[in-house]
Amino acid sequence: MNTNENEIIANQWNAWYGDVQVLKNITIHIEQNKATAIIGPSGCGKTTFVRCINRLHELTPHTRTEGTLFLGSTNIYKSDSSAIRQKIGMVFQRPNPFPTMTIAGNVMAGYFLNGIRLKKEVYHEILEDSLKKAALWNEVKSKLNHYGSELSGGQQQRLCIARAIATRPKIILFDEPCSALDPVATGKIEELITELKNQYTILIVTHNMQQAARVADNTAFFMLGELIEYKATDELFTNPSHHLTEEYITGRFG
Repeated sequence: MNTNENEIIANQWNAWYGDVQVLKNITIHIEQNKATAIIGPSGCGKTTFVRCINRLHELTPHTRTEGTLFLGSTNIYKSDSSAIRQKIGMVFQRPNPFPTMTIAGNVMAGYFLNGIRLKKEVYHEILEDSLKKAALWNEVKSKLNHYGSELSGGQQQRLCIARAIATRPKIILFDEPCSALDPVATGKIEELITELKNQYTILIVTHNMQQAARVADNTAFFMLGELIEYKATDELFTNPSHHLTEEYITGRFG
């Protein structure tokens, strides 16, 4: 077993919603400190796989899973779910700052919600560091007590990234993080992902193949719940091994 603590290793991973199997024998190694994209048509299991990694899948009634998922040497499904979620940051499709919380409160919500009290100087250090890493500090440092909902859409998404960073995770999961953003905001998020992979392992679900080509070191192609192909992004887009991958990236379906 590879014991790099910032890697995700899935082996023969399966997932169901009721009687419907949505992931089928997924075996994949998400490498440490790289950005990995998951592409594929709607309904292929991309988001379900990400939700399995941070234990959100099980919150939906009548779901089940089989196989193994490791975060480094930690078996994700034999560990406390709250402890796992603290190690895995999540950024969703649409910006979702807590509307009744300030900008500062949003960033530090992971501590409040888990009953973790911090010394004042530690609190401010984490707050500033997280906002800087999310490329938002200079824009909000004078209005930390304003509501996060007052920010623009792109700023709100970067606020959500700061919130994901604040708990010092090992992995950051992005589920279509730019789908609700304009091109300028999308560019800022993509630049941020490129910077963040120096410190975190990044897994990004995207329908945008150009985005995968721009930000991802490796890309996985899913279809109908199966992992069809997984390799270096440049190679997958220029020399796919499977005919389904080629048909998808050339626009013949999807």
